[in-house]
Amino acid sequence: MKDPRARYFRRLRRLRRSARRWSVLAAGLGGAAAVLTPYSGLGLPDAAWAAAAGGSIALAAWRWVDFRALAAEPAPPPLDPVAAGEQARAKLLAAVQRLPVGRSALDEVRRQQARFSMRGSAALGHWTRLDRASLTLSGLSSRLTGPGEPAVLEAAVAEQSLRDLAHRVASVDKALRFAPPDSRPALEEARRTLVEQLDSGVVAYERLVAAAASYVAEDGRAATEHPAVSRLTEASDMLRGVAAGLAELRDLTEPMRIPDQLRTPPQTA
Repeated sequence: MKDPRARYFRRLRRLRRSARRWSVLAAGLGGAAAVLTPYSGLGLPDAAWAAAAGGSIALAAWRWVDFRALAAEPAPPPLDPVAAGEQARAKLLAAVQRLPVGRSALDEVRRQQARFSMRGSAALGHWTRLDRASLTLSGLSSRLTGPGEPAVLEAAVAEQSLRDLAHRVASVDKALRFAPPDSRPALEEARRTLVEQLDSGVVAYERLVAAAASYVAEDGRAATEHPAVSRLTEASDMLRGVAAGLAELRDLTEPMRIPDQLRTPPQTA
């Protein structure tokens, strides 16, 4: 999104330049028509000069009217620096995401930032395990079709809930560093409960990923032989048969070899 204040003044300058340009053109054509019409008399060329001059004067007048109407409007307020920074950041992110590996690079940067925010917290290990499981599931999600599609949606909701729970644990850990001694037991008890919930949730998520991997493996495993293997076997047999046929044809068309003693011409006495 562009700055509305800059867009306003840019449009104002463009209208001023257009009005001046048409004013100069109208003055030139009007002066030429005023001089040439009495000089050569009235005729068809005079009508062309007069029409060009009149059109230029009308366009110049319209441009000045548009310029004054826009100048009478109040200019938009200056853009807030914070909002300007957010817009610049959004433009930069959009430009990076258009690159072939931009989206994956941004995802990795966000993942590292989130992991860095968990340093010193009991949720760091659970966060790392959740990251590994999430990456594994994202690689399997394209193959979870049919009955496996609802599991992908449930996993996304569960992952967001577990990440929110991990942030809660990290916040409580930070609060424990500055909490007075009389309030520490309650905070530690709440922290212990949150960690237990996070641990059980991450374990359940890892089991879901394992079940998804089993589904993908069973869905792609054939009952007897994989179709690709059978097609390759058929192609190999066909090539062997063609090679054997070519060898037999070559043996049939090859001229009979004459012994060397028969090729020696008889010697005359």
